Amino acid sequence: MRVLVTGATGWIGSAVVPQLLAAGHQVLGLARSDAAAAALTAAGADVHRGGLDDPDSLRAGAAAADGVVHLAYHHDFSDMAGAARADRAAIDALGAALAGTGGPLLFASGTLGLSPGRVGTEQDVPDPAVHPRVANGQVAMALAASGVRPVALRFAPTVHGEGDHGFVARLVAIAREQGVSGYVEDGANRWPAVHRLDAAALVVKALDAAPAGTAVHATAEEGVPAREIAEAIGRGLGLPVASVPADKAAAHFGWLGGFFAADAPASSTATRALLGWDPTHPGLIADLDAGHYYR
Repeated sequence: MRVLVTGATGWIGSAVVPQLLAAGHQVLGLARSDAAAAALTAAGADVHRGGLDDPDSLRAGAAAADGVVHLAYHHDFSDMAGAARADRAAIDALGAALAGTGGPLLFASGTLGLSPGRVGTEQDVPDPAVHPRVANGQVAMALAASGVRPVALRFAPTVHGEGDHGFVARLVAIAREQGVSGYVEDGANRWPAVHRLDAAALVVKALDAAPAGTAVHATAEEGVPAREIAEAIGRGLGLPVASVPADKAAAHFGWLGGFFAADAPASSTATRALLGWDPTHPGLIADLDAGHYYR
């Protein structure tokens, strides 16, 4: 299959591309810059120049492919509404190009906020009030009526691995800044996690076999207690570990405070049964103990 990948040089996309190629697919990677184009060429992928802010380029790229893996997103916390509008325009363009072909449109989503107070499952329908991006996912799922095979890729909030600059790397930086590795209240709240390479393997399996309208969960670990994460970071940095009161979380963790205090476990039982996905890479605590987050 010839697959257009948006976000092909990003944290997850740069792991997905080589796994797609190894599985025998052709990859057409979206590249906004010369550096991104060079990285894709070096990986063995073809290059399609364009970006999320250019729907015409997206439409042309999808028309030149048999399917799409849409991973790109402007993670701009200062303008979440604007980022969601750009993503909606991208989904509209990609969906228009694939209409009537039966081709897959896999799009990135998340498990955070899926089912507060209990373990989230693939059958849960997220509330659009959680994040403006959720409504875009509903638009994408509706494309099944237009002859597209939409699949929601719900990634754990922690997609970890060497080179990570996401949530866990930020927690490490905050611990350094504060001189203490913190967790909120008793730290019993749980974060799902998945190794980047296991997440990429799931994307390939979903591209090949997930039915239209399916949500798949990239959660190798249903929920790692926040206190265990803080303790691992404390070991890695040689810092004390301490509880942070809920009313002090924003001051201690900044914008990450509200997220790190959430109890958001998510199951991948149905995903594993459907696709035969079997994560094999280190879990979050083992990855933290490996040392690369502290270099």
